[in-house]
Amino acid sequence: QRVITAQTPGGTGALRIAGEFIKKFCPDARIWLSDPTWSNHQSIFQSIGFETAIYPYYNYDNKCLLFDQLIETLSNIPKGDVVLFHACCHNPTGMDPTPDQWQIIAELTQEKGFIPLLDFAYQGFARGLEEDTSGIRAFDWEGCEIFVASSYSKNFGLYNERIGALSMICADSVAAENALSHIKATIRANFSNPPAHGSLIVTKILEDIQLTKLWLQELTLMRERIISMRNLFAKTLKELNVKEDFNFITQQH
Repeated sequence: QRVITAQTPGGTGALRIAGEFIKKFCPDARIWLSDPTWSNHQSIFQSIGFETAIYPYYNYDNKCLLFDQLIETLSNIPKGDVVLFHACCHNPTGMDPTPDQWQIIAELTQEKGFIPLLDFAYQGFARGLEEDTSGIRAFDWEGCEIFVASSYSKNFGLYNERIGALSMICADSVAAENALSHIKATIRANFSNPPAHGSLIVTKILEDIQLTKLWLQELTLMRERIISMRNLFAKTLKELNVKEDFNFITQQH
C-alpha cells in the first residue's frame, strides 16, 4: 500500500508529471542528470523551470562506468535535490551499474536525503524483466521514497500508443494516498486523462496467463537477439583483425 501508479502518455509523460509534482513541493530543487544522458531529459526539466546539473557517469576512453567519481559527486548533492538514474539500458552509453553498485548508490541516497527518479524505459532488454529491477529494489530495500517513470513503448511495442506510467514508492500508505491525490491534480491540469486503447492492450495481455507467457517469450527472444548481434559484431571485428578492441559492446545493454 506504499506504491501508487498513474497512467501517462509514454515514459516522457511520466517524467513530465514527476517533474511538475516535484516542482510544486520542492521548488528550489535541482535535477541532476548523468553525463551523458538521453537528450530529451534536459529539455523536459528545464521547460518546467528546473536548474539542471550533471554527475560524472561514463569514461569514453576506457568504455566503463565512472563509479568512484559518480559516488563522490552524489556524496555532495544537497538534501532535497533530485537525481535522475536510468534503471537499466542507460541511454546512450548502455553501461549500467551492477546490483552491488546499485546497493551502494541506494545506501548513499538514504544517507544524504536526495530524491531518486528512475527512468525505466527499457525493462526486459538488459538482463531480464525481473533482473532489470535491481536498482529500484535496492532503493526500496533502503527505505527510500522514489519516483519511477515506466515506458511500454519498447517492451510492448506500443510506441504510437504512448503508454507509460508514473509510480511512486512512498513512506507509508497515508503518504501514498496523499501523493496520488496530487498526482491526479497534476495530470488533470496537463492532459486530463490518458487514452484507453494502448492500456487495454497491455491489460489484456497481463490478465491472461497464456498471453503473458507468449509476451515474455517474445521479449526474451528480442533481448537474446540483441545480445547475440552485439557478440557477433565484436567477434567478427576481432576475426577481421581490427586493431581496436570492441568487446566493450558485449558489456553494454
